[in-house]
Amino acid sequence: MLNYELAVIGGGPAGMAAALEARENGVQKIIILERAATLGGILEQCIHAGFGLHYFKEELSGPEYAHRFIEMVEKTDIDVKVDTMVLTIDGDNVITATNNADGLIEIKAKAIVLAMGCRERPRGAINISGSRCSGIMTAGTAQKYVNIDGYMPGHKIVILGSGDIGLIMARRMALEGADVKMVCELQPYSNGLTRNIVQCLDDMGIPLKLSCTVAATHGKDRLEGVTIVKTDEKLRPIPGTEEYVECDTLLLSVGLIPENELTRMAGIELDRVTNGAVVDEYRQTSKAGVFACGNVLQVHDLVDYVTIESKLAGEGAAKFIKGEMACGKQVETQGVDGVRYIVPQKINKETDKDVNLYFRVGSVYKGAKLVVTAGEQVILTKKRPRMCPSEMETVTIKKEVIEAIPDGVKLTVKVEE
Repeated sequence: MLNYELAVIGGGPAGMAAALEARENGVQKIIILERAATLGGILEQCIHAGFGLHYFKEELSGPEYAHRFIEMVEKTDIDVKVDTMVLTIDGDNVITATNNADGLIEIKAKAIVLAMGCRERPRGAINISGSRCSGIMTAGTAQKYVNIDGYMPGHKIVILGSGDIGLIMARRMALEGADVKMVCELQPYSNGLTRNIVQCLDDMGIPLKLSCTVAATHGKDRLEGVTIVKTDEKLRPIPGTEEYVECDTLLLSVGLIPENELTRMAGIELDRVTNGAVVDEYRQTSKAGVFACGNVLQVHDLVDYVTIESKLAGEGAAKFIKGEMACGKQVETQGVDGVRYIVPQKINKETDKDVNLYFRVGSVYKGAKLVVTAGEQVILTKKRPRMCPSEMETVTIKKEVIEAIPDGVKLTVKVEE
């Protein structure tokens, strides 16, 4: 049995930021467990620029951003085990893991930070009809083939879904000489950042077809083409709008799923909208001493936001280890009237800092107002020129306001057009 004050599961940007912040806050014995061969997480294959603008105030590629944190970790006494798969977390915060060097190991930790990231939704989750021919893969898989392995997955490309990975791979494949036919999006709006729409599609001359989806794939051994179809306001295919598009590769960018199998096995409460844990302002879950941060908690737009959130989790873990965590009454948060969810879902009334509420809206709004209320009392009103589901929104609530909310009253955020 190995004993640590803090164990961090996941060595991507979230895990490294949480471990470093805990070390800054006085936690002495920390270990990072990473199942890949190196630290850095998904950033290792994200060779495009656009990272670090908020956190480092300069534009970096994914590997550059990861390298900065890897260097910071290497300058500390934080223990790191790569090629290590965590199997379970039991009720006493004992982690069971395995790797080639140590075999089966057990780690007892006073606190645990969950930073396992997320995975892509595969073809099987969206029920496209057609054979199981080669040439159909997620956009992230194609990104690994091109950027890490040096293989071109195809030459005539159709992309389903306008998530950021899909948009970035549309540009990447075009730059590598592929014929990117189009990007199809089921919704009437894009699910990617506006800057990626401009830089990856508009600048490259790649068409974006909204309210459109792939109805069927064609081909036996290798993909030969797809049938696309327009969709109505209820996202149902419109008969008679089918169109055949010749292609040899279909890339799927149809959403990300937080990797919460360990969280679920540990009996931690999950949010049905985010598919991540229910947490407080320091990202502590329903299980005392277990914290969650990064894309395992909620899918973020930018790695800069992942870092900021993970530092909160690291600070919270340090407070828990030192016995300084507030544990009194809590205020629940709730998204209504256009707001799909809010993180954190709970706030300690005795919190020692202002709290940022992170949320996403359910539709595209222009010139609408954000209204924050506690019961009948309006706490905050802010006008936003534009809000859309693809971009995370945030609003700050002062700690004095939180302390004054009556017991049993929820803090709600809504959209007023």
